Amino acid sequence: QVQLVESGGGLVQAGGSLRLSCTASINIFEFNGMDWYRQAPGQQREFVARINVGGVTNYAESGKGRFTISRDGAKKTMYLHMDTLKPEDTAVYYCHANILSRDYWGQGTQVTVSS
Repeated sequence: QVQLVESGGGLVQAGGSLRLSCTASINIFEFNGMDWYRQAPGQQREFVARINVGGVTNYAESGKGRFTISRDGAKKTMYLHMDTLKPEDTAVYYCHANILSRDYWGQGTQVTVSS
């Protein structure tokens, strides 16, 4: 049973930083890739960042230059470091991973950025 557990969300002032973590129940290198998505109230879930099994990363335009995705295989954990946070970054952030066509999601962690 594959499980993904997010942590690290919270309330932060605009301009501040947060680091989100996503810990998997399996070796993260079994995944084809791991991603962060977010969903703001009344909005569709949107892509934030991805790191594939080879370590290649890509980002949504909204986070380029401010967000950094990384991982630690020994800890079975993926991270999203977010700098210069803006009120529009407020959302529930979800960890996602896939093994071929099978998708796995975490339960989400709330990030609230106050102005």
